[in-house]
Amino acid sequence: MIIAGNWKMNMTKREAVALTETLVDYKRNNNSNVEMVVFPPFVLIDCVVNFAASILHIGGQDCHANDSGAHTGDISASMLADAGCAWVLVGHSERRNDHHETSAIVADKARAGVRAGLNVMICVGETLEDRNAGHANDVVAAQILQSLPEGLTTRFAIAYEPVWAIGTGKVASPDDVDGMHHHIRKVLIGRNSAYENVDILYGGSVKPDNAKALLGLEHVGGALVGGASLKAEDFIAIANGAR
Repeated sequence: MIIAGNWKMNMTKREAVALTETLVDYKRNNNSNVEMVVFPPFVLIDCVVNFAASILHIGGQDCHANDSGAHTGDISASMLADAGCAWVLVGHSERRNDHHETSAIVADKARAGVRAGLNVMICVGETLEDRNAGHANDVVAAQILQSLPEGLTTRFAIAYEPVWAIGTGKVASPDDVDGMHHHIRKVLIGRNSAYENVDILYGGSVKPDNAKALLGLEHVGGALVGGASLKAEDFIAIANGAR
């Protein structure tokens, strides 16, 4: 099971190091098969990697589809790998919405991550309007099929984040979460039978008080945590819920 923290555009260097050291100490002192991953802002990756001690896995919050070139302000997947990252996050709803990224762009970024030897975490999720109109399953299936490169054989994960539950305090019901994760599994197996054991994470206002119930669902293989990943005690509590 994977417990991942997306720090988004937060944290100073001092805060990042303190949080990383606390999480590493937790992992050292707890015999757990829970994989912990954090996605810091690009400028903090180097200092976080230095304290992660190969115990805490580090990822980039995004990457460019190209390996190099005249792309001011962007970061390539190979740069992330060179900085010590093991993962890259692509397709987050904040990238899809704020930067108008299509699923085709997300697929290109996923390919770039694979070329650089990174594990890829692909985010999908419907809006409240999609859900209310009864289109949630179709929207998420289309995002998966269009964002997932054909023939992907390296490790990847899917993070289901209903857009209406990100940073809002709203949480999808356990039945909705488990049902969507089961649907995602069927979509993945329909693409490739080898995807039967791909990790499917839930994200969307995951907190210590709901983590155990969400992570105990049959088809949930982890959590992608936003705000609660910025506080060591909250992120550790969620990891304990996974155990």
